[in-house]
Amino acid sequence: MTLRISTIPDPAFLRRVDSPLGRLELTGDGEAVTSLTIERAGHLPHETLDEHSDRVLDRAAEQLGEYFAGNRRDFDIPVKVGGTEFQRSVWEKLSELDFGEVISYGELGLSTGRSTAGRAVGGAVGANPVPIIVPCHRVLASNNRITGYSAGNGIPTKVWLLDHEGIEHRV
Repeated sequence: MTLRISTIPDPAFLRRVDSPLGRLELTGDGEAVTSLTIERAGHLPHETLDEHSDRVLDRAAEQLGEYFAGNRRDFDIPVKVGGTEFQRSVWEKLSELDFGEVISYGELGLSTGRSTAGRAVGGAVGANPVPIIVPCHRVLASNNRITGYSAGNGIPTKVWLLDHEGIEHRV
């Protein structure tokens, strides 16, 4: 008998794709993408599970390939995320950003009605379950400095995404 202990529930649908950032793992519920994970130190959350894709994840994989090839600037796939009301309001604002557009943490806080909630905004940005599709990499400090990134291998991953979109930044 093999015992597998996991705090992450098995997804209904799972697809992995290669990217310039490493492997990506997409999960879905049959109607929408529910998470996108960028490989960190060679690992993905569900790497022991077999892939079981669906039309939504196949479409997401295709659009991500187009984005990385420079042929796509936005995503047209359904996304379903949990989170608190505040987190969802931050992610909604992020999803309205255009390719190459940047916003500061302060501006993001103002746009959600919480101008003094810098730490909470940063926490919500960092908790984004679908990076790239919901472009949390487009958030910088007010001086265009990168202050962190929780997806993939951290700041190098964010630098790659910003460079890919032609967004000026400072490390």
